[in-house]
Amino acid sequence: MDFQSFSLEPRIQRGVQAVGHTVPTPIQAQAIPLVLSGRDVMGLAQTGTGKTAAFMLPILQRLYRGPRRRVRALIVAPTRELAEQIHQVGVELGRFTHVKGVTVYGGVGKVPQVKALKRGVEIVVACPGRLLDLIGDGAIDLSGVEVLVLDEADRMCDMGFLPDIRRILKHLPHKRQTLFFSATMPDEIRELSRSILHNPATVQIGQIAPVETVSHALYPVHQSQKKRFLLAMLAGPCTGRTLVFTRTKYRARNLARDLEKKGYNAIALQGNMSQNQRQRAIDGFRNGKFDILAATDIAARGIDVAGISHVINFDMPDTVDAYTHCIGRTGRAEALGEALTLAVEEDDEMVRKIEGVLGEPIQRRKLEGFDYGNLVAAQRFQTVRPGANGRSNGRQQQQSRRRQRPTNRGRRGR
Repeated sequence: MDFQSFSLEPRIQRGVQAVGHTVPTPIQAQAIPLVLSGRDVMGLAQTGTGKTAAFMLPILQRLYRGPRRRVRALIVAPTRELAEQIHQVGVELGRFTHVKGVTVYGGVGKVPQVKALKRGVEIVVACPGRLLDLIGDGAIDLSGVEVLVLDEADRMCDMGFLPDIRRILKHLPHKRQTLFFSATMPDEIRELSRSILHNPATVQIGQIAPVETVSHALYPVHQSQKKRFLLAMLAGPCTGRTLVFTRTKYRARNLARDLEKKGYNAIALQGNMSQNQRQRAIDGFRNGKFDILAATDIAARGIDVAGISHVINFDMPDTVDAYTHCIGRTGRAEALGEALTLAVEEDDEMVRKIEGVLGEPIQRRKLEGFDYGNLVAAQRFQTVRPGANGRSNGRQQQQSRRRQRPTNRGRRGR
């Protein structure tokens, strides 16, 4: 199958060709015909599998004909970064269609967003808070929305946006097409989907778990050793573009600062930064100015950067869903990647939960050459835990043999 089989408008097909898409991903191959037919769709697939194009191409097809300069498609996303990513995909795929779009989110002034809405757009990609502000101001008219997309709905649940989503739904026409995309399916999201989807078609790609192109490993370590351990990893096995996740804004900022002092091209991404600062960090990481991005999970939501070879969880994510999303920043578009987690004793319960979703034990590794000292916790963890068959995870071994690690060139002294 190729994109020609979807019978898209020639101008949309030109956009597909211009961005270099040739063969649809599984979620695209299954979801696009259903969306084109007008069905409500529940799309379940891991992060990085091409969900954005799966709904954006049918939306462009629908909007290509019909009224212009009125809001006909609303896409709701949990973070500014994801909203910008979705908008950019729409711009690239629809570059020959003259379909206009705008992003709507907080952290920046309302005036440019309001002006863009007044000029007229067909697609609005919005975060819930700012969208509700504009609704309250009478600055946006959603009465003509034909398609609603809730993207990464599970994360909106994690961030407490469900009440906002329900408020937004009251301002939309009852008769519309609704598309619901998520990587995981907690109970709250399942309940919401039942209330807003009409006779939906469900598209699920694989298990609701991390993508198989990512290998997983735990590096058990004592809490007091983490920062020194991270430096040893960056000097050793983690030699490509690296994303480091922390639980707190404070830790992300301090890690980036300390890494920069050590000569690394590192930058932080966390919620207290202005939108311009956040965009500078993401753009710099994407274009290679920075090799390491230290980020909180929420701040990094929606990062779509090619070539991230390693994701390091400096802190264990607090839920299985958060782990799935964090490690989904690597191994995107069927590329290979490694997800490495620094684990302390208190993380044992979360590790068991993650292994339950993965369906197999996570390989324990010891960092050669690292001085663990005489700490009891470190000694406990120094053995490598085998898989269920008594050997290390076979898929991880196979991927390790296949993976060509990039060099560390450019990491220091750029």
